Amino acid sequence: MKLNYKRTILIGFAFMAILAFWQFYDQVVPYLLEYRYGLKTDVANLIMSIDNILAVFMLPLFGALSDKTHTKLGKRTPYILFGGLGSVILLVLLGITNEIGKFPMFFIVLVVLLVVMAVYRSPAVAYMPDVTEKPLRSKANAIINLVGYIGGIFATGVMMFMLKSNKQADGSKVYDENQSFLPVFIVIAAFMAIAIIVLVLTTKENKIPHVVDAPDENEEKGKGVKLEKGVRTSMILILLSVFLWYAAYNAVTTAFSRYCVEIWGADLGTSSSYLLVATVTAIAAFVPLGFLSSVLGRKKMVLLGITLMTVCYAIAIFLTKQTPIAYVLFAVVGIGWASINVNSFPMVVEMCKGGDVGKYTGYYYTFSMAAQIVTPLLSGLLITHIPTHYRVLFPYAVIFSVLSFVTMLFVRHGDSKPQKKKSVIENFDSDI
Repeated sequence: MKLNYKRTILIGFAFMAILAFWQFYDQVVPYLLEYRYGLKTDVANLIMSIDNILAVFMLPLFGALSDKTHTKLGKRTPYILFGGLGSVILLVLLGITNEIGKFPMFFIVLVVLLVVMAVYRSPAVAYMPDVTEKPLRSKANAIINLVGYIGGIFATGVMMFMLKSNKQADGSKVYDENQSFLPVFIVIAAFMAIAIIVLVLTTKENKIPHVVDAPDENEEKGKGVKLEKGVRTSMILILLSVFLWYAAYNAVTTAFSRYCVEIWGADLGTSSSYLLVATVTAIAAFVPLGFLSSVLGRKKMVLLGITLMTVCYAIAIFLTKQTPIAYVLFAVVGIGWASINVNSFPMVVEMCKGGDVGKYTGYYYTFSMAAQIVTPLLSGLLITHIPTHYRVLFPYAVIFSVLSFVTMLFVRHGDSKPQKKKSVIENFDSDI
């Protein structure tokens, strides 16, 4: 049994397009909502939560629909092709409506774009397990993560180098009134289109033998078995922890581009450079984190990750301008976030019976998605109505991060020391 590396990399192109879009979306759209269209922070953050609200019911819907689809292109490919290229066209249209400057038009296109993006996310996730034997999926998922990160890094680089700003006397950077964002929209859209077209042209889904996993007798026996009281308590606590650390992290990522403008006097290129450092550092940290997890155990690594991020959030409170220290902080944030995500989901799986893995996976993502719906709204309200405005962002993140440490501290089950990875590449298998 051997993994088809070429095919796996090509399937990863769907994720590369997805991550390029979200990296761009999370940085540029909130900036435009607040500074181009003059929306208050709470309203802008409400709009930024729409994608997560849609995801709650649309991702399962299109995942299930693709399961039942049978076409000449396959069952996942039609959604990836038409959903992906539809997103590309709408992204360019969004850039055009932004140039026109009419908010109702911009908002309508944005909502339609988010709906169409939801069409192909679940089918893209399901594609790899369809064609990869179960023992090889960890390695395959690791490869797909790495390919996906290329999209995020590309989008960040585009924003850094294509969006130009002018330095003011006080050291702050502002965009010229005539600065056009349209070229960046077009470049990101073109990158997505190329990735999707390459995937579809080079990977013929209907010609690939699909894997049908035989039902495991032990898993079927374990299905629906109620968790013991102590295990159930630990499950609740870790799911609360998931909600809390996502609430902290997502608040920062949603508002960071505007925080840089308001507090540090920086532009989108600068804010993107900080996120690029976090991404690259996270990638570099996967291998050593995998080793440390096998020595210290998963719970200690999650607590370590929370601690690193909390300390960085706390230090960021006192930074009033751009400084090299900020790059160090974001590098450590990348390590902390990787440490949490590599180890937390396996702890959830460890606690449940084999036949209920799918159910508890759903719980895990429900809590993380709920946080990403609630926290932009809550943090946006605080930023809008508290006199310190954006200075409330990092104290907010500290509070939720500390709370996640407390709930995680009382988790008594699900910990383990993972076995050493069979190959270096498997260290990149995570749910980030």
